[in-house]
Amino acid sequence: MPAEAATPQPSPRVRGGSARRDRGRPARPRAARWASSTRRIAVPAWLKGALGALWFVSPLGWAVAALAVACAIVGTALDWTEFGYAAAFFTILLALSCLLTFGRTRLEVRLRVHPTRVTSGEVAVAEVRVRNLGKAPLFPVPLELPCGDTSIRFLVPALPPDQDHDELVVLPTDRRGVYEIGPVTTLRGDPLGLIRRAMTWGERSALFVYPKIVGLRGFTTGVLRDLDGQATADVSQSDLAFHAIREYAPGDDFRHIHWATTAKRSSASGAADLMVRQFLDTRRTHIGVVLDTHEESYDTADEFELAVQIAASISSRAITDAIDLSQACWPHLLPATGGQRARDIYARAEWGPASPMAGATALARAAPNISVAVIVTGSAADADVITRTAAAFPAGTASITVRTKPGVHLQRQRAAGRILLWVGSLADLPRALTSGGAP
Repeated sequence: MPAEAATPQPSPRVRGGSARRDRGRPARPRAARWASSTRRIAVPAWLKGALGALWFVSPLGWAVAALAVACAIVGTALDWTEFGYAAAFFTILLALSCLLTFGRTRLEVRLRVHPTRVTSGEVAVAEVRVRNLGKAPLFPVPLELPCGDTSIRFLVPALPPDQDHDELVVLPTDRRGVYEIGPVTTLRGDPLGLIRRAMTWGERSALFVYPKIVGLRGFTTGVLRDLDGQATADVSQSDLAFHAIREYAPGDDFRHIHWATTAKRSSASGAADLMVRQFLDTRRTHIGVVLDTHEESYDTADEFELAVQIAASISSRAITDAIDLSQACWPHLLPATGGQRARDIYARAEWGPASPMAGATALARAAPNISVAVIVTGSAADADVITRTAAAFPAGTASITVRTKPGVHLQRQRAAGRILLWVGSLADLPRALTSGGAP
């Protein structure tokens, strides 16, 4: 039998291709075709180096180069000798600047930040160790250490081969935040800044600058008083919060029999009815701190910084007393945390679009056993929003709202079982949280 002719299969369509490509050999990716075409062009090594050197020309260097070309054109067109001299001068200046950037720099640079976590105003230093790995002496070279949005420059002296140089750099810690330190950059170029060749060494390091805090009394006094936890409405047979006395029921613990009431009842009625104590369940002390980061809640940036300092002070006191702590600070939510993570959240705090009610709702859902909720907000926050924020926590949770306004006199208001404090400075916070803190 004659063999059946194979049915031709349509070739897959290539986007951007042509009919000739579909009928011919399979199409190659565009990147492969570009690489194949560039391999056919032999580029001299000196040309590659020259093209790469163009990245090191500064804007001032490009301006000098353009000025040299302009002077050359004007001098040639007008036969003006002085413009020719100026063009030659600028050209020689650029050539000398390029010569100063030639050569390889073989260094080993190590960066160490100590300490990595400080309070605003404390001292933090960066130790930079530079080692010359080359076989020739190293001429003095400037180094640049990035620190957040700024850079610190210093000069490394001449180093013989295999020699080290240690440099201590004091880092700025006057403002709260998280700063990226490094990597160290070496700068080579001419004194005029026409050519600038930068090389990075080492890795980045982070510096956490915490807000200033004030010392507070423990959670055994004042408005934050919570010795044995908050009592709930759940009846218990054995706990710390006494509720009532009832008649004995089978299964009750004999240790909870109230003998004085039993004797009085028996003498009055003649019946030997036992009376036992009844208790309410209590919860372990658990502080929840909600920091309002909504920009519309504050009139000024100083007002927001005061709120951050107050929230950090209360959280620091809870960490010191080993009390359960949960925090909400957009976009961070830390239920039942402590230690460095609890403090880092205030170094990262910044304005955001979320309202405090969203943070309180998320915190109440993540940590339903909060016994005391502290809400820190600004003077421009809406009163209805503050009320709904406090109501986001379960019933029975003590609520304290701290509103900040620099310069305002200390005020305290109590309504519907909630406490509202107006604080004008960080120094007023300890007095505001004590029992007699209200003026």
